Amino acid sequence: MQTLLRKKRSPLAADSDDDSAADALLPTNYSYDAGDDKDSKRRRQDADSASYKLWHVYVPVALTVLSLWTRLYKISWANYVVWDEAHFGKFASQYLKREFYFDVHPPMGKMLLGLSGLLSFYNGSFSFESGKEYPADVNYTGMRVFCALFGAFMVPLAYFTGVHLHMSKPACVLLACMVMFDIATLEISRFILLDSMLLFFTSLSVYCFVVFRNYQVNAPFSREWFVWLLASGISLGLVTSVKWVGLFAIALVGLHTIDDLWEMFGDLKMHPITYLKHWYFRIVCLIIAPVLFYAFNFYLHFWILNHSGSGDGQMSSLFQANLIGNSLNQNPPVVAYGSIITLKSSVRGGALLHSHKEHFPEGSKQQQVTAYHHQDNNNKWVIHHPWDKPDVDATPVFVKNGDVIRLIHNESGRNLHSHKTPAPMSKKENEVSAYGNVTFGDENDLWIVETVDDISLWRKPQTVNALTTRILLRHFKTKCLLRYTGETLPQWGFKQNEVACQRRNPDPKDVANMWNVEGHTNPKLPSGTSSGFGRRFWKDFADLNVAMWNSNNAMTPDPDKEPDGLTSHPWQWPMMSLGLRICGWDDDHVKFFLLGNPVLWVGSTISLGVFVILFLVYVVRWQRKCEDWKNLAEWDNFVFAGKVGFLGWFLHYIPFFIMGRVTYLHHYFPALYFALINFAFVVDHLGGKFQPWLHRGVIYSLLGLIFLVYLYFADFAFGIKGPASAYKSRRWKKDWNIYNA
Repeated sequence: MQTLLRKKRSPLAADSDDDSAADALLPTNYSYDAGDDKDSKRRRQDADSASYKLWHVYVPVALTVLSLWTRLYKISWANYVVWDEAHFGKFASQYLKREFYFDVHPPMGKMLLGLSGLLSFYNGSFSFESGKEYPADVNYTGMRVFCALFGAFMVPLAYFTGVHLHMSKPACVLLACMVMFDIATLEISRFILLDSMLLFFTSLSVYCFVVFRNYQVNAPFSREWFVWLLASGISLGLVTSVKWVGLFAIALVGLHTIDDLWEMFGDLKMHPITYLKHWYFRIVCLIIAPVLFYAFNFYLHFWILNHSGSGDGQMSSLFQANLIGNSLNQNPPVVAYGSIITLKSSVRGGALLHSHKEHFPEGSKQQQVTAYHHQDNNNKWVIHHPWDKPDVDATPVFVKNGDVIRLIHNESGRNLHSHKTPAPMSKKENEVSAYGNVTFGDENDLWIVETVDDISLWRKPQTVNALTTRILLRHFKTKCLLRYTGETLPQWGFKQNEVACQRRNPDPKDVANMWNVEGHTNPKLPSGTSSGFGRRFWKDFADLNVAMWNSNNAMTPDPDKEPDGLTSHPWQWPMMSLGLRICGWDDDHVKFFLLGNPVLWVGSTISLGVFVILFLVYVVRWQRKCEDWKNLAEWDNFVFAGKVGFLGWFLHYIPFFIMGRVTYLHHYFPALYFALINFAFVVDHLGGKFQPWLHRGVIYSLLGLIFLVYLYFADFAFGIKGPASAYKSRRWKKDWNIYNA
C-alpha cells in the first residue's frame, strides 16, 4: 500500500507527472544549467509550449466542440411549444412588439430571448400556447440554438474554474465533463428558457471570483486584480438580472469578502490606507457596479416596452398613463359625482379595488371585495351621493375633501360596505364587502373622502384629481380606513389580495391606506389631453421590483396542482428522488423527461459530506500539530475550494427550505453546479494522495462511468418517440414516472 501513496507529499502539492493546472497556466521560464546546449534548451521550451497548447487551448476547444454537439443535436425535433417556452417565448414576443408585460423575474434574460427572436427573424406574432405546433414562419430552432449556446459555454468555464482552483489537469477535464454530461442541465438548455442563461452567468461569476482571488493572493492592486474584481461584480449583476437566485451568488462572494477583509484587519503590517483601499474598491466593484448594472437592465426594459400591454396593472397609474396606447391620460382631470372610476392602492405593486359575484364563505357571507392587479370590468365603481341627497346633478359636482360618498360596484350594483365582522385574513381588522344595491342599503355603505396630497400641487388638494391625488376612504360609521393588506386570499378568493378596513389605530400616514383614482370616465366632463408628467425611473424601478417580490411570495404551493407531478420538495433533489415530464406523454409525441445523471447527482451529494469530514479531520490534526500541508497557502487553497463548492451549494440549496413559494426540480440546478465543483475537487484531492498513475486512473475511470450513464439516459434529453414503456429499464426509482405503470 505504501508504494501506492505519494511520498511525503501534500495533498495539493504538484509533482513532475501531474502538476497543478494553475501552475501551468502560462509557459514556464526555466533556468537551465550552464552545461545545457542550445538544442536541449530549445527542446525543453518546445515541450513547455506544446504542453501549454494541449491543456489550455486544444483540450478546452475540444471540450467546447463536444459540448456544442450535445446541446445542438436534434434540437429542432420537437416542433411544438415545450413546457415553459409557453411563458418565456411569449415574453420574447412582447419585446418585439414593445408591449409592456409583467413577470416575477428580472428582465435581462427575457430581453436576450427577445434578441434571439430578432436574430431569428421572428416578428412576435406567435401566441406560444403550450403544446401548439410552431408555424413555418417562426424560427424556433434559431431561438433554441441561442439558448443552447449559453449551456454549451458553461463547459469551458467549468474547465478553467478547475484550473484556477488548482485542480490537476485530469480533474479539470473531469469537472468540465461533469457539466457536459449531466442530462438535466443539458436538456433544459435546449429550449427557449431562462435556465441556460442563469447557469452560464452563475458559472461565469464563479470563474471571475476564483480568478480574482488568485490575483488577490499574488498581486493585489495590479491591473489584472482590478479587472477581475470588476468582472466579478459585473458577472454578479448579470446573474441577478436573469433570476433572483443570483442573490445567492452575491451572498457567496460577500461572505468571502467579509472573511478576507477581516483577515486583513488583523494584519498589523498592512497600512491603514491600503486597508481602506481594499474596502473602497470592493464597495465600488462588488456593490455599486452590480446594482447599477441591475438597474440599467430595468432602464432598457422600460425603454423598449413603451406600449400598453398585459402587465400595465402592476405599475403605478402615472407609469401607465405614459405608455403609448393607454387611455388613462384621456381621463377627465377632476373627479365628480356620477363618475365611473377605478381605485388603485398607492403601495408599491398595489392592486385595484375589485368585486365579483362570489360571496365570502364565512364571516358576513356577503359579496366579496378584493384587490386585483389586472384590468377588468369588475374593478369599476360609480360615485354616488349619500342616501339623504338627490343622486342626479344637473351640472357636474366635483368630489371634495371631506365629502361623504357611496361607491357602487358598476357590474353588480352593490354598495362598498364595511362592518365589524373580522376580515377573512387580517382578523383584527373589519371585513369589507359589497352589499345592497343602488336603492337599498344602510349607513355602513358611506365613506368619507380625505385628500392626502397631489403630485402636481405643493399644497393639500381640495378636489380629487385623477392619477395624481392620493386619498383616504374613512368608513362613516366605524371610522376605520379602507386598506390594501396585500394578504393573498385562498382559492375561494381566486388568489386575489385582501382588502380590509383598519380599525385598530387607523393610520392616515400609512401608504397601505391610501388610494388614487386610476381609470375615470364621466360623459359630463371634458377629457384630458396628456398626463403631462414624465417618468420617474427610480420610482418605477422600485414599484416593479416590489411587485415582483409580492408575486413571488404569492406563488405558494397549491394542493389542487400537487397531483400533476410538476412540483417537488427540496429534500427530493440531491439524491434525484424524482424526475419531471415537461410535455405531453402521448405515444406519437416527441417526449422529454427531466432527469439528471444519477452518478453526478448522487456522487456530488455524497462528496459534500466527504468534504465536511475531511475539513474536520484536518482541523483536528492541525490542532495536534500534524503537518498535512507544505505551507499555509496550500491549506488556504483547500479552504477556498471548499468555500466555492460546499458553501456555494449550501447557499443555493438550503434557502429553498425556508421559502414559502412553490418549488420545482430545476430550482436545484445552480446548487448542482457548485456540488459538481465540490465533487471534482474531492475526487482530485483524495486521488492526489496516491501515485500519479493511480490518481489519473481513478479520475478517468469515474469519467468513463459518467459518460456511459450519460449515453444510457441521453434520449430523455434529445427526445423519445413511441411508447414510454420501452424505457422502463431506465426507471431506477419508483418515483421516476417515465411511464404509466
